[in-house]
Formats: sequence, structure tokens, C-alpha cells
Amino acid sequence: MKTIYKIGIIAAVIFAFTGCKKYLDKMPDDQLTLEMIFNDKIRTEDWLAGVYSGVPNPMWGYFKDQGYNIMGDDLTIPAEWSPFGWRNVYAFTVGDWNASSAWNPYYWVELPKRIRSGLIFLENVKPLPGVTEADVEVMKAQVRFLIAYYYSLMIEIYGPIPFKPGVIEAVDAPASELMITQTPYDSVVNWIDTELKDVSGKLPAIYSDQHDWGKATSIMALAIRAKTLLFAASPLFNGNPDFRDWKNANGSNMFQPNADPKKWDRAAAAFKELIDAAEAEGYGLYYERNADGSIDPFMSYYNMSLKKFSEGNREIIFGRPDQPDLNSWQAHHLPIGIGGNGGMGVTQELVDAFFMENGLPITDPNSGYSESGFSTADEVRNTKWRGGGPTAGTVTTTGTYNMYVNREPRFYVSVIFDNAWLGVDNRKAEFVQGGKDTRLSFDAPQNGYNARKAVSLDVFPRENRYTYQPGILYRMADAYLGYAEALNESSPDHPDILKYVNLVRERAGIPPLEAGMSQSRMREAIRRERRVEFNSEGIRIHDLRRWKIADQFLNGELWGMNFTGNVRSDDPNNNNAFFKRTFYKNRIFTNKMYLWPVPQAQMDINPNLVQAPGY
Repeated sequence: MKTIYKIGIIAAVIFAFTGCKKYLDKMPDDQLTLEMIFNDKIRTEDWLAGVYSGVPNPMWGYFKDQGYNIMGDDLTIPAEWSPFGWRNVYAFTVGDWNASSAWNPYYWVELPKRIRSGLIFLENVKPLPGVTEADVEVMKAQVRFLIAYYYSLMIEIYGPIPFKPGVIEAVDAPASELMITQTPYDSVVNWIDTELKDVSGKLPAIYSDQHDWGKATSIMALAIRAKTLLFAASPLFNGNPDFRDWKNANGSNMFQPNADPKKWDRAAAAFKELIDAAEAEGYGLYYERNADGSIDPFMSYYNMSLKKFSEGNREIIFGRPDQPDLNSWQAHHLPIGIGGNGGMGVTQELVDAFFMENGLPITDPNSGYSESGFSTADEVRNTKWRGGGPTAGTVTTTGTYNMYVNREPRFYVSVIFDNAWLGVDNRKAEFVQGGKDTRLSFDAPQNGYNARKAVSLDVFPRENRYTYQPGILYRMADAYLGYAEALNESSPDHPDILKYVNLVRERAGIPPLEAGMSQSRMREAIRRERRVEFNSEGIRIHDLRRWKIADQFLNGELWGMNFTGNVRSDDPNNNNAFFKRTFYKNRIFTNKMYLWPVPQAQMDINPNLVQAPGY
């Protein structure tokens, strides 16, 4: 490709991907060409960084831009936050979602820009002083991974998309080449499957230089391949009757009308290949141990989110090293009394989802769960975690509402509840009205809880104390539970199902599941495990979608503690009692919302696009 790009075109590409100004500072208005860019090592690397820039931010992005955490049923934000950049995310939670809705990442338009930039890179990158032929081949493989990954992100939310892999359309191409209809979903999945399998053989499993962490690896490619196949096998995309009559402009079905059970076999095989390859390279669940050699489930789950790959956290398969606005993201989790933003809350529904210490759900009569009264002694366990009280090992302190006592370790690492320990301020959390961590405004926890998941106990916004942490897009626990899920659908008697679910439960500090469960019981157990293990990681909304049960969980009432309560009581007859289940707000989810709509602006441009059902 010998096309010479004028500075205006190059600048548009560069600003879209890197925001870098140095090209404009150094070059005359009409002399910057692709040849000049790819004859320069720094500019070549900058272009590659621009292709990487489409990788989502699993922290601030999953909360405010993509909004996946708020779109699910783990976390909530007050309506009053909408004018401060949260309008699009909040709109989804109340069913205000249509083809004209704005959505910050705008994948339909923005990801094809990165894909096009990647294709230009593949055509032009070459060895240079300081860039060997081997370096070029690895960079090409990275870009091929990114292109396939971006396609996977698009079909995850839109389903079928316009798809011409490997083609760089000329800017003056005729409309017949540019205005194409959507390609059926399975065709895109098949291409991603083949491409990622091939590219996994051209990438290293781990980079020797820790500064290269975050770049595409062979394990990353196998992970996104397996995840894509899991989605393709799931009820939303596999024989969904709601999509039976949806056809593209050529008359082809967007989805196969009948479910294909072999898709589960294919997904299970991909996960097994991922797990075998990852474990052979030292990837696995992150563990920390007590002095007696036992697993410390509190510290393991806590530092799984915080430790870097270079610090031994080999659970991270796909991570993002740079986290824009990390300090703000951390502050938005925490109570106002220690300088946090206070209004982002954990739902009562998530609180209820966590198991008891004995591994049973709170609905089981043998679980020991109670919603009556307050603890009369500190609860101490074998752990080095210092998030439950002034001394390590304390999990809850005297006077804690019994709803929060004797729960599994992941609960305490994920949720800040009234009486929870705020070590940076050397005190307990005070969410009862009149306390330090609440007020009758939108910067307080509307349903009685703040979020602790993935935030260091050392973060103290009031004193401007923050800590670095990696962003995690995919981790080994997801591979284990994805494999178990696919196996349960394809080979329900396979011993690996119980093995991999119980590995996750063991690390979480709860007893294993019993053998001999039926396929349906195991399906529900895996779903419950995913809900808890991946809480507040942006995964829940997509699980509910692909299982096609979002309408059961996202279309109804959300509850919490009594936000206006100013009495530390659980008396159901006292209107001022804080500790009683209280309606918070309604959620609205309609059937059309299982897919994102084709943006109306793109429908207006391209008459060959066919809108998703219901929009």
C-alpha cells in the first residue's frame, strides 16, 4: 500500500488513537506519510499503542463509560449522578434505551477505527534499526489479536455486525462496497475462533520484560477465543426464538434458528486447551497462605485484585497496565466519612447472593443465617486480613447486625456495611443517619452499603492516599468456571465440572460442592458461583444476557437497608430503624435490551443495515 496521507488524515487517525501532538509539532502540513511513520521506530510503536487504545478500562470504563457494573444488579448509583457523566449508564438501568441512546464507548464506530488502524499497521510495519524481523512478527501477531478481540467485543453486545476482515476500504470506494449489511453472527464467531487459534501460536505466553505486561499473549488469545465460543453456545445466541425471523438485507438469518448443542462441546474443548496451556506456563488461581500452610481466603481474594503479575499474581490472563483516573475510581467506592464519593452502593441483592461461612446460600434452612439481632462478640478467623477490625484475624466486631455475621470471606472483601472496619480512620463504618458516613443526599449509600471489592485497605481519599493496581479483564477463575459451565451442558457427568468449581470455592474458603448433583442443580450452582466470584467486575450483566435471564433479575425492585433510618435497630415496626429491608428503586429491563441497538445515526447512513429486534 503506497498511499500518501495528507496531514489532516494522519492527524485524524493519530488523535483518534493516541492523542499525540508530536507529529504536528515536527512535520510540515503536507509531508507526513505512512512511509515516514513506519520508517521511524518511535512512531511505529506509537501507532501500535494507538491500536491497543481500544482495549477497555475495566475500572473506570466498566463503571462509567461501558457502564457494565452499573448495568447489572451488583452496584447502583443515584439518579442525581446523571448530570455528572453518568446519564447514559443510568438510562440503561431504567429502561431508557433505544437506537438513539448515547453510549460513551460507541463500539459500532470506534472499534472499526482501531481495526482499520491495525490493518494499516499490518501492511506497513517493517524491520528498522532497533526493530528486528522477530519483533515485527510479534507485533503483527499482537495486532491480529487486537483485531479479533475488537470484533469479539462488538458481537458480544450487538450480535451480527458488518464484517469484511482484512479489508482496508479506500476513502473513495463506491457506496456498494462501504454500505454493507450485517454478517450472520456464527460466521463472525467462526472467523474469530480460527484467527485466535492461529495467532496464539505466534505470541509468547509471558514476556521476559515486565514492562511488556499487558501486551497480547498466546494465553490471552486462547482466553478470548474460549470466551467467544462460550457466548456463542449460550441461550441468547444459540437458537434464541426471539431472533428466528431477524434477517439481514441479503435475506440471510442473523442467527441459526435452532439451538446447536455441539457449540457447548466446542466451547468446552477451547477452555480445556486454554487451561492446559495456561497452567503449563505457570498461570493459576492466586493464593496466599497462613502460617500453618492453609489457604488464607481473605488475603487470596483481596490481593487477587491488587497484586501485579510481576508480584506473582499469575491469575491475571488479560490485564491493562494503565488505569486513567484510578484515584477517582477508588474514591467513588468509599464512604464520604473518609473522603470518598459515597453514593455508589452495593445492592441488597448482591449482599444476599454471598454464601454463609459453611458454603450454603442464605435461603438454605441449614445455613445458620439470621436477620435478627446483633453480634455479642468479635468474630475471629484464621487470616492475616486486617479489614474486619483493629487486629488481623477479626472479621466482624461486636454489635454487627447478624445479617453480616458468619458470611463467606468474599463478602467481607467486597462489601462495606454498617459497623465494618475502616482502618485508615481507625473506626467502624457509620451508615445509620447521623453517622459519619452518610447523610440525606446523593453522596451517601442509598441502599446502605458501599463497595470494597478491588480497593486497597490503604486507600484514604481524605488524605489523598491512593495505590496503583492493575486492571483485570480476564482471569483464571473465569477460565475454570467457563470450562465447568460448558462441560455441564455438553457432558454433565464429567468429573472436571466438580473439580474446577471446587477449586474456586476452595480458594474462597468455603466447602466443596457435593458429588452427584443433577445437571440443572449444577447449572444453578455454577451461576451462583459466578455471581459471587466475579461480583463488581463488569461480568454479571453479560452473564445475565447470555443466559437470557436478565429480565428476571433486572426488571423489578431493588432493595437495601432503610436509608433514612436514624436508629440502630432492626425493629420492623419502627419507621426509623435502619436495619430492615427497604425498597430502594425499580429497575426496568425489556426484551429488546438483550442486544445493543444499531445506532440510529448509522442506520440513517447505511440503508442496508437491519435494526435489532424491538428497536
